[in-house]
Amino acid sequence: MNRQPSPLPRRRVLLAGAGAAAALAGPPLGASPARAAGRHRPRATDSLQPYASYWFPDSLPSGTPGDGITWRSLAAWQPGTDRDLAFNRATVPLARRFTPVPANPTARAGQARISALAAFDHTAGNPSQGSATADTYAPTHWALLDELVFWGGSSAEGLILAPNAPLVDAAHRNGVPVLGTVFLPPVAYGGQLRWTRDLVRRDAAGRFPLAAKLVQVATVYGFDGWFINAETGGGDAALAAEMRAFLRALRAAGAGQGLRITWYDAMNRTGQVGWQGALDDLNQPFFQDATGPVADSLFVDFRWSARSLADSGQLAEQLGRSRYELWAGVDVESAGWDTDTDWDAILPEGRDQVVSFGFYRPEWTLQHLPAGRTPGQFHAADDRFWAGEGAAAATGGAGGWRAPATAVADRSTLTALPFATGFNTGHGLRWYEAGKVASGTPWSHLGLQDRLPPRRWVVHTEGQRPDISWDFDDAWRGGSSLLVRGALDAPATLELFPARLPAGAATVLDLTHRLDPASGPVAVEVAVATRPAPAPGRPAPYVHLPAGTLRPGDGWRTDTVRLGPLGSGTLHALGVRLTGRGGAAVAWRLGALAVHDGAASPAAPGGLRITDTAADDGAVSVRLAWRRADGPVRHYELHRRLPDGSRRFLGGTCGTALYIPGLRRAGTEPAAEIEVRAVHELFTTSEPARVQLPW
Repeated sequence: MNRQPSPLPRRRVLLAGAGAAAALAGPPLGASPARAAGRHRPRATDSLQPYASYWFPDSLPSGTPGDGITWRSLAAWQPGTDRDLAFNRATVPLARRFTPVPANPTARAGQARISALAAFDHTAGNPSQGSATADTYAPTHWALLDELVFWGGSSAEGLILAPNAPLVDAAHRNGVPVLGTVFLPPVAYGGQLRWTRDLVRRDAAGRFPLAAKLVQVATVYGFDGWFINAETGGGDAALAAEMRAFLRALRAAGAGQGLRITWYDAMNRTGQVGWQGALDDLNQPFFQDATGPVADSLFVDFRWSARSLADSGQLAEQLGRSRYELWAGVDVESAGWDTDTDWDAILPEGRDQVVSFGFYRPEWTLQHLPAGRTPGQFHAADDRFWAGEGAAAATGGAGGWRAPATAVADRSTLTALPFATGFNTGHGLRWYEAGKVASGTPWSHLGLQDRLPPRRWVVHTEGQRPDISWDFDDAWRGGSSLLVRGALDAPATLELFPARLPAGAATVLDLTHRLDPASGPVAVEVAVATRPAPAPGRPAPYVHLPAGTLRPGDGWRTDTVRLGPLGSGTLHALGVRLTGRGGAAVAWRLGALAVHDGAASPAAPGGLRITDTAADDGAVSVRLAWRRADGPVRHYELHRRLPDGSRRFLGGTCGTALYIPGLRRAGTEPAAEIEVRAVHELFTTSEPARVQLPW
């Protein structure tokens, strides 16, 4: 993966899970040291735990898989026999989005875009529906991404990975396509050329059965295409020609479903693996040949230079393609924002951007933090990576790190009512409902993540800038809230959402907020703009509407502001203006925001049933399924009704099946009562469907 050619023993290849600076002696991420050494011992209840799916193309490795690993053939996969399909199927459609006036004066619309290759867990043992920990990679900067690749794969576990449903649902809610991975590893990492030949094998009619399987998997599971990384050496020109024909067949078969293909710069037209660091004569046939496009985009290996990228962009345009369909790889796995990158080769000042760029392993923002890290520490690091810090966040030019927000225009999906957010980042130390703890168990589930403010953080004030952060010590709903702290020696306007929301006489904005006990009082106004910002980096022309004055001890409260006096039209920006009172420092918490024309509640789901159980050490794990509720549903939430009449949150999902581990009897209850409710976009809930688990 180094940027200059070197002998193979020192070369860092684009290996699923291989450390960016690791020598070839280390195992890939997919073959974790603990699992490879046999220390992974599944409990009996693990037999019900669904995991993200992974396969070999057809033939399996010799020997026996390690603990917790199941070897599967994609050629043999059928949806009807996929036991975990209901838990892995994404249901949120890919949202359409628009490009508002950029918040950064240096950000460009319609030029460079961003792809990210992120590993969320090991290849095997990646839970389908989140887990009981808040220590997870929870991306939130969707507005800057053009695609996300679910990265992984190992010769010891599987080479073809389907992304899990919560990730796809969160990305789709924000308009971001998600790609699965086809990884054909180098021989030094256990790669076998037979797996490449399995992938591109034709049937008796000359068709590519595994191209059809890949399209079927993406369509049935609900994601958006494939990142194909062929790094197994030893091939020849005939194999390369078959790979090109396979890609054309895959692209043609997936076109009707809107699927896309990204090809990695590894195998070239000779059939050998030779990382070019460019689009050139050797790899062009995998991007575009005489018959037209072969792949939708090309991920250019990390050994690019300013000259090779300029030449690549020029060649793409000569082929009738956009130069921004080329991703220049930026390896951030080891150093994050300290990565040495020739940014001017991609994003020159004063000229059009040269190509797009792709981050390899941005989950560094979590993994570089020490043991005992908190969700708040992760999000502070992740915001710094994507948005910059201090002056860089505002101007885009300071320091060696070019934060993506300073170069690429953000996008938004806020185009229709109702819109609501609880500022839930998709993981937390507890689960809150109406400001009360409904479960004290840490959790993560990206499918439950809300649409979040894309600009971290744009504040307009004549005084001291307040500190703004995600906070996990209290929330209105979900696991987090937005906390604003500071002296507020002058009014401060916080930009929250660029939008194109329709508004009429009945439209209202609900704001749920409170002060921390030690805070001084604060006057709160809703900031609403009915016209876009006049230029990049300039504030929208806000109108400020009073939402009341909060005082310590008030607790959570919801204030409703009528937007009808603004007249019918379009809301282009939403924010808040805070004004301190009495000189005391402020600690103001925003728990929820909603814009709507009236309240609504969803219909109840039906047919709740227990489909399987497993007992272990006095605890019972269950699989549940139900029928989708009629009408619009954001997601479903499950609770346990306890003997004292209280409810405890068990989990949620956008689908219609959920695995719940480790239920234990409460006192002498004859059965555990489980409820499922449909949740509306406004976070109102339906009547429950109920089922009992006898003890």
